[in-house]
Amino acid sequence: MTTTTIAERAAGAPPAAPPPSPPRRRRRNLAPLLLLSPAGLVLVVVTLAPIGFLVFTSFTEYNQRTLFTGVYSGVGFEQYADLLSSDAFWAALLRTALFTAAMVAGSVLIGVGVSHLLVRLGRLWRYAVTVVLIVAWSMPNVASSLVWNWLFQPGYGVVNWLLDQVRIFGDTTDLNWAQDPVLAYVAIWLLIVWQAVPFIALTVNAAETQVPPEHLEAARLDGASEITVYRVITLSHLRPTLLLVTMLSVIWDYNVFNQIWLVSRGGPDDATSTLGVYTYKTAFVGFQIGQGAAISVVTTLLLLGLTAFYIRNLLRSGEDL
Repeated sequence: MTTTTIAERAAGAPPAAPPPSPPRRRRRNLAPLLLLSPAGLVLVVVTLAPIGFLVFTSFTEYNQRTLFTGVYSGVGFEQYADLLSSDAFWAALLRTALFTAAMVAGSVLIGVGVSHLLVRLGRLWRYAVTVVLIVAWSMPNVASSLVWNWLFQPGYGVVNWLLDQVRIFGDTTDLNWAQDPVLAYVAIWLLIVWQAVPFIALTVNAAETQVPPEHLEAARLDGASEITVYRVITLSHLRPTLLLVTMLSVIWDYNVFNQIWLVSRGGPDDATSTLGVYTYKTAFVGFQIGQGAAISVVTTLLLLGLTAFYIRNLLRSGEDL
């Protein structure tokens, strides 16, 4: 013990703290990783591996010959260069963007209207409408597309018969909706909107029932009309939910294939050939599989950009609230 230490103790100074011991290494608990590993392996096999093979295929000239011989060669970015210089690709992209905008606008507007209708209905009617929406939503899109195609069939279609009974559009008994670009788009639009409205209506209604009633009552006491109350109070609370259903609708409608293929097969003359149909025809009709893979990669990148835009706006709306 040094003289300085003895003097400090004599003067009443507290003893110096012992030096800190080296930190002990914490043993990692591997139980969570072991429990999650089966699901992780399944995810890698069914999701990441196909995506990796898709990206790899887009840099090759994989075609029909490759399916039988297994022989292919790498072409670098040639598939992407050919794709970006293709007028058919840009035409399909434009049709996809316009048709997606029309489907999303119709689905969201009608879905929001049905949601507000559910709020206004009595309990019995609200339960009845909810059951009908759930039944319509639960139908497989292939089955509903086939039934829809039958409804619009020329000669014996129910829609043509009803229009013929109205006597406004003349004789519509033999009207072929799939052979007219405008009518084909109308039939497909009605089908997709009919399939999308239940999900949007029920989701928005769940959020609309959580709007604080005191806010609505205060606005009414201030003399605001019902339209103003809905626009200022209700819609402001529904903003995150509307962003969610809008973004999901964009992703789903952007990738629509079954409904278009079963109703019009992309015709007439590729008038309803969106990116989904164009990709299918390129990869599995023309057997240009490498080119089809490149289209899929570009489509995925576009959707990732839209998703990033949605997340950014969702975070901003949360900050505003």
